Amino acid sequence: MTDATGRPRKAGNGEDSIYWDKSKNRYVGATSLGYTPAGKRNRPKVTGKTKTEVRRKLRDLKEELRAGVKTSATYTVTGAVEDWLTHGLKGREQSSINTYRSLASNHITPDLGRARLRDLQADDLDEWLEGKAEILSHTSLKMVRSILRRSINHAQRRGLAMRNVAEWVDLPNGQPGRPSRSLTLEQAEAVLRAREGSWIHAYVVLALLVGVRTEEGRALTWKHVHDAESAETRPHIDVWRSVRRHGDTKTSKSRRSLVMPYQAASVMEVYKVRQRQEAGANWTDDAFVFPSETGEQRSSVNVLRNFRSLLKEAGFEDPKEWTTRMLRTSFVSLLSDHGIPIEVIARVVGHSGSSTTERVYRKQLRPVITSGAEAMDDIFKEKVGTTAPEADGTSH
Repeated sequence: MTDATGRPRKAGNGEDSIYWDKSKNRYVGATSLGYTPAGKRNRPKVTGKTKTEVRRKLRDLKEELRAGVKTSATYTVTGAVEDWLTHGLKGREQSSINTYRSLASNHITPDLGRARLRDLQADDLDEWLEGKAEILSHTSLKMVRSILRRSINHAQRRGLAMRNVAEWVDLPNGQPGRPSRSLTLEQAEAVLRAREGSWIHAYVVLALLVGVRTEEGRALTWKHVHDAESAETRPHIDVWRSVRRHGDTKTSKSRRSLVMPYQAASVMEVYKVRQRQEAGANWTDDAFVFPSETGEQRSSVNVLRNFRSLLKEAGFEDPKEWTTRMLRTSFVSLLSDHGIPIEVIARVVGHSGSSTTERVYRKQLRPVITSGAEAMDDIFKEKVGTTAPEADGTSH
């Protein structure tokens, strides 16, 4: 800038100047904002490889100043994500936090972590997401973008970011996720014969024949298991707790009482007697049905490892292709194949409506006719060696 005589003049209050800095080998842009309370000139600067880049940064800087936002040149994507993981997830399940942290450490911070948040561009994210779409399932890809978007939103609420470029990018299609699988009747019978007498066998029986979620089974205590002696009606379990925060079940519909098929009731009765003998004077109805070696709630990883060991004994070629969640899928599939109405299946598995059951288990369902725990007695009657009496309902 020059004055009327053609000589350089200082930029006035609110005016910009752009010049080449040979020592930095970059263009420098500055805007004059008057003086600080200490009497020093307030002249923030930005740098860039081109004048266009510098002009954009100056424009963004002014927008931030008008909005009262103070972005830092050193505040990175890693900082934003870590702040959100540490302070933005209060009240969330620890398992959810662990999942977010794992996805962030594996897919966000290695690629974008060093980028300054205020310099992040939508084009950068488009290219990053396209690369991730080649290795991540669509669900994981969606979660990764969500983590970044929510991290930047968290920074915005604290005046550390002006804009959220993660809101501006479209999500590409990721890889197909793990296909939903269910056991055939022959496979289910093999599973029910494996590791008999062990805790994992009893766990599998409840999941496969009663439809208990893995998170519900791990939180189950003996006071919620009613055998033939304690139950006024048929033996049943109260699925009233889970490993979720405060012990709540997934939904209000998930809080339910389920009649046990005769085979399941028999297995649980034998298992309870043995566990009481091992505990001796330390026995209590408040104890977990499937405790760890120290009596604590068993982890999902431990259950999965033991489940795959059981599958190996049952003759499965590749146990790693199976998860404990597939026991529940198999429960739905077996009931559907046996002619149980979808509305009944939805009630037994604790879904809020049959639409959820149809959407999640649509490959296993078919149009149908009858009702509940008695179906499992009928399906596995040759193994159980007994015939179920007339149906008296699947839950109460």
